[in-house]
Amino acid sequence: QVQLVESGGGLVQAGGSLRLDCAASGRTFSGYIMGWFRQAPGKEREAVAGIQWSGGATFYADSVKGRFTISRDNAKSTVYLQMDNLKPEDTAVYYCAAKFRAFLGLWSRRETYDYWGQGTQVTVSS
Repeated sequence: QVQLVESGGGLVQAGGSLRLDCAASGRTFSGYIMGWFRQAPGKEREAVAGIQWSGGATFYADSVKGRFTISRDNAKSTVYLQMDNLKPEDTAVYYCAAKFRAFLGLWSRRETYDYWGQGTQVTVSS
């Protein structure tokens, strides 16, 4: 059974940085696509970034391009989301998600993913 555990959320001022970690366990993740999503109060859960575990291809929502970086550490089975130049509108609960053998073009769709973490809160103050 795949388990995903996020950590690294917190409170930061606008312009600051945070790094979120997603520790994955339960199997080897070769062939998986991993995604970061976020959900603000009263809003739909939206895709932030995705990464192909094996090939390392990365994908970003337009709203975070140039500010967020997704990466993974194969040895630690961990996916990271480095968030720089944070804005108040980045405030949300951030979730890690995983799917085995997804079409890369579907990385941003919630329905693509089979496994989700519990989420970690990110709050950006102005």
